[in-house]
Amino acid sequence: MPFRDRRAAGRRLALRLTHFRDADAVVLGVPHGGVPVAYEVAGALRAPLTVVMVRRLRVPYRPELAFGAVGEGGVGVIDDKILARAFVSETGRAELEAEQRADLARSAIRYRGGASGLALHGRTAVIVDDGIATGVTARAAVEVVRAAGAERVALAAPVGAASAIRALGGRVDQVVCLEGAEVVTSIARWYGDFTPVDDAQVCDLLDSAAADLRQRSGGPGGR
Repeated sequence: MPFRDRRAAGRRLALRLTHFRDADAVVLGVPHGGVPVAYEVAGALRAPLTVVMVRRLRVPYRPELAFGAVGEGGVGVIDDKILARAFVSETGRAELEAEQRADLARSAIRYRGGASGLALHGRTAVIVDDGIATGVTARAAVEVVRAAGAERVALAAPVGAASAIRALGGRVDQVVCLEGAEVVTSIARWYGDFTPVDDAQVCDLLDSAAADLRQRSGGPGGR
C-alpha cells in the first residue's frame, strides 16, 4: 500500500506543496475523507484549514460510483456519461440532489460553527481530497472556490485517475497527485487504513488546525 492512512498521505502530499507556504493560501478539505489529508497539508503550509462543502451524488446500487456532485452556492456538476449508464431517473436524480443539498447545509453549519461561507477573495485556494476517481466532486469544489473569489486554485490528492486529472488540469492553476492509474475504481486500494471519517472527526481536526494556527500567529483563528 502506498499510504498507511490519510494522515500519512497528507504528510507526503505536503512535500509537493511547499511552494504555497508564502502564497496567502487557504487549504480546503473535501469532507469527509479529504479533511485528515488537508489537516496535514495546512499544518505544513502554516495555512488556515477549512472545508469546501460538496456532496457526491452516488449511483444507488453502486455507492462507490458518483454520477455528479453538488456544492454550496447552488453549484452542481453532472457526469452525463456515468448518468446515462447508471439508469438513474430524473425523479431519482432530483431526490438525491435535494437530500444531499439539505445534508450539505446542515454540515456546513456544524463544521463552521455557524460562521458564514468561504472568504477567499484574492487568495490562493488549495483543495485537498483523499482521492480523485471520476473528478466530478473536484469539479464542484473548484466551482465553489472560484465563486467565492479565489484568485488561484490548486487541486491536490494522494491518489487520482489519470483521465480525471487530465480533464481537471484545464480548470485549475495546478494539479498535484502522487499515485494512481489511468482509471481508478477504488480509492481504498491505495490505503492500508481507509476507515470512514465522521462529522465529529472533521470538527476535531478543524478545531485543532485553528488552535495550531492561533498559537503560531498569536492571533484569532477559527473554522
